Amino acid sequence: MEKQNKILRLCLADEQTKQMIEKSTLQLEIGGVVGDKYFGRENREVLLTSTYGYELALSHDIPMEYGTLGENILTDMNIKNLQLGERLKVGEVIFEVSMLCPVCTHLSVIKKELPKLIKNDRGIFLKVINGGTITLEDKIELL
Repeated sequence: MEKQNKILRLCLADEQTKQMIEKSTLQLEIGGVVGDKYFGRENREVLLTSTYGYELALSHDIPMEYGTLGENILTDMNIKNLQLGERLKVGEVIFEVSMLCPVCTHLSVIKKELPKLIKNDRGIFLKVINGGTITLEDKIELL
């Protein structure tokens, strides 16, 4: 199946529980996802994750539900080749790639080798350059 830069899932972290809540739209401002527990974390405003990290884990007999990696946006896009400073457009929102997502050691609770396995495939952080709304119908465009 050909990858089409589709958004497959949108989520925000609940302010009290940190649990990922699936949404059909997200409102973004400079600082990140409005209502997200992690709003305002410099260079870590929005986590974009590809299905590749989940597929890689599954290929090593580590099934995970979407959201386990803590992503705000899950896509079928290959994000491995995105470079720091590159810009993406999603709906009316402009993002800039700000950093590779470090692997959180809490993922070892799922399986000890998981953090090392997906070290370079967990996702990338984006910062919001121009805010607005994104929906599940939007595609990700490289600017």
